[in-house]
Amino acid sequence: MLIAFSVAPSGTPAEGIERTDASVHDAVAAAVRVVRESGLPHRTTSMFTEIEGPDWDSVMDVVKRATEAVMPFGSRVSLVLKADIRPGYSGELDAKLERLESAIESGE
Repeated sequence: MLIAFSVAPSGTPAEGIERTDASVHDAVAAAVRVVRESGLPHRTTSMFTEIEGPDWDSVMDVVKRATEAVMPFGSRVSLVLKADIRPGYSGELDAKLERLESAIESGE
């Protein structure tokens, strides 16, 4: 199962958390730390973090904990999530890109 998600705070941060501009990089860093510590295959881009896991519970646990890590940075949190659920497949985080590049190179 592949999940692409983006999580960001808005509103007033919790006491002790300071934001001096509109950037949410500190909050995103807290979420990405959770993903990296999970041990699941992952990739972070400028807009989303993708993670791959064997089942709903393992992947959604990471998404939940990453979202919770962002909560102190605002009075509300926005979560965008997209899932590719394909039972019996693993390694798709890279395999999907490899198939895409192959198709581009072959002109198909």
